[in-house]
Amino acid sequence: MKLQRVVLDTNVLAAVACSRNGAAFALLDALRANQFCMLASVPLFLEYEAVLKRPERLAQGQRSVVSVDAFLDALVLRVEPVHLYYLWRPQLRDAADEMVLETALNGRAGALVTFNGGDFEAARKFALPVLTPVEFLQQLNQGEM
Repeated sequence: MKLQRVVLDTNVLAAVACSRNGAAFALLDALRANQFCMLASVPLFLEYEAVLKRPERLAQGQRSVVSVDAFLDALVLRVEPVHLYYLWRPQLRDAADEMVLETALNGRAGALVTFNGGDFEAARKFALPVLTPVEFLQQLNQGEM
């Protein structure tokens, strides 16, 4: 069985860092259970690291830099790396979101999972589904992915 290839927006991992409840954390359980394949490029993974290590994020999740490093070390073992052969810029209103879309397009992702779907309207031009964590989990649970 071929796994669905998915890019997680940074805000999904930021939500995981704040709470062990909710759909974002359930996505990590699904990833650990090999229910989907997570894609990430080097720039996107560096953004994950930068955002998760912000002082306000560390305080919010009551985490240390060491614990974030351990989380990212474990996460990278589950990630399929994506090389950015082609840059699609500009497509989005927020330049910081461009690397998320580029990772999805270069990695031939089947979905982009985010809490901010409106930020990725341009994904429609590429027939790339943009789903919330809840929507993606529902599709996984229904066997649609």
